[in-house]
Amino acid sequence: MKQYIWYASYGSNINRDRFLCYIKGGRPKGSTETEVGCKDPSSPIDEGMFTIPYPLYFAKEAGRWDSKGVAFIDGTPNDEAVTYSKKYLITSDQFLDVLQQENSGLQFDIDLQKVKESGSTVFRKKAWYGRILYLGDDSGYPIFTFTAPWNADEVPFNKPSMEYLETIITGLKEYKSNEDIIRYLEQKPGIKGNYTTEELTKLV
Repeated sequence: MKQYIWYASYGSNINRDRFLCYIKGGRPKGSTETEVGCKDPSSPIDEGMFTIPYPLYFAKEAGRWDSKGVAFIDGTPNDEAVTYSKKYLITSDQFLDVLQQENSGLQFDIDLQKVKESGSTVFRKKAWYGRILYLGDDSGYPIFTFTAPWNADEVPFNKPSMEYLETIITGLKEYKSNEDIIRYLEQKPGIKGNYTTEELTKLV
């Protein structure tokens, strides 16, 4: 029996075509790396928009995205934070396969039921996406996402590449207006001060 969970993505995986490269394998537009895909390449059985109450920021230097910043959320919930995500209903094994690909093939052993019970877990302190967060349930399935094991104030923010932003914007356009997307992105750490409203408007 397959066990299903929701994976809530707030970064480039908010773009369905990009996310499916992690499921089925392939090289996403704008990236320099080809993903291996999951052992089970089945498509998500459902998907939808979901708001995460954790603040979004951009940091690090991702080789696959022009050595520029990529998306993370702080590990502490914030009632005022609004981070848009797209949730995909996939198997728990697929979620762990995606997590492994996001962490450059890192090997780990994770019990998602224990993560649900604790609310979060840091399984690798030096992995970029070494923390899993439980975000509640929807339609009887738990919602999980992953982010960095550090907090936002522990790393310098970094400008994301235009290709990375375009990937996120394409995913957001399925649910949000151009004006909403610009207003949403322009104040995010890593974007604020690095992209003008005019530059974001051109990307949208």
